[in-house]
Amino acid sequence: MTRSLSSHRRIVVKIGSALLVDRQDGLKRDWLSSLCADVAGLAGSGVEMCVVSSGAIALGRTILGLGRRALKLEESQAAAAVGQIALAGAWSEELGRHGLRSGQVLVTLGDTEERRRYLNARATMSTLLKMKAVPVINENDTVATSEIRYGDNDRLAARVATMMGADLLVLLSDIDGLYTAPPAVDPDAVFIPVVDRITPQIEAMAGAAASELSRGGMRTKLDAGKIATTAGTAMIITSGTRLSPLSAIDRGERATYFRPSDNPVRGYKTWIAGNLEPAGRLTVDAGAVGALMQGKSLLPAGVRRVEGNFSRGDTVAVLSPEGREVARGLVAYDAADAIRIAGLRSAEIAAVLGHEARAAMVHRDDMVVTSVKSTELQS
Repeated sequence: MTRSLSSHRRIVVKIGSALLVDRQDGLKRDWLSSLCADVAGLAGSGVEMCVVSSGAIALGRTILGLGRRALKLEESQAAAAVGQIALAGAWSEELGRHGLRSGQVLVTLGDTEERRRYLNARATMSTLLKMKAVPVINENDTVATSEIRYGDNDRLAARVATMMGADLLVLLSDIDGLYTAPPAVDPDAVFIPVVDRITPQIEAMAGAAASELSRGGMRTKLDAGKIATTAGTAMIITSGTRLSPLSAIDRGERATYFRPSDNPVRGYKTWIAGNLEPAGRLTVDAGAVGALMQGKSLLPAGVRRVEGNFSRGDTVAVLSPEGREVARGLVAYDAADAIRIAGLRSAEIAAVLGHEARAAMVHRDDMVVTSVKSTELQS
């Protein structure tokens, strides 16, 4: 780190459940108090602060006495309903001690994936910041279904950071940064202080979630890093287990810093690049990969395999022959038609579909190249 946190314009901080909630005693009030003091200090220096807070289900299950057993879906939703009230109240109280107002923003995956809802969520959070209130964001687990089963707040935090144009995302975790291997498994794992780009080699270092309260793990943190850095947002992974964890970063405590892209995507393409769950996947040949690297559209002729039940306008991932994601974009065909025309030349499409159709499967104006090997070519 060469810049203090106070030198940033807008920071999003993500807090994991295990940091905020004790399995037996519930909310870790002293820890929350110290974090809010950090947030207030940064806000006082002119930094706009957003918080993405896990913990609703974990806190709710503690309040309801549900123990550590696996919860049914409806039990998780009930725990979230109880926990959200307690969690929002705690944030409001602790930030209020420092003269800060807060606003709770509950979102589901669809609120960030569907363009209109994405813009609405961004407008709400932007207005809160203009009113000098701290947005406290969490997944709306009381109504979500798939989010409870596989959701994580690491990627949500990255989505919020890019949505809000933040210049820094801080992921507070139970580990102090990225290592060459999970240090709990490999005692010889080496700490990595700076990551210039998230390459396949960096991704291979990721492990799994560390506790039953966490739905993340290093893999989702690296996924978050790809979302953030592609959009020009730097990211830090550091330990949140100590008190005043944001102050600890400025004191030089161990943390991994992920550099933002030198040529980030902006605006409309930021939304495309940040989609967390593509509706489908298109595997293409090597020639199509080369064309995409040169900024060209994806034509049906280069598509070798179509997966997913998507509709025209949905986000799809474009994969290389080796299965590596190289781009994301809005597909111009429904899945059924995409399967029918995959591999065909443009002149052959109309005869198969029975009508004139778009030449591109994914047009370059609706596409973002996501491969780390082609970052410098992305406009």
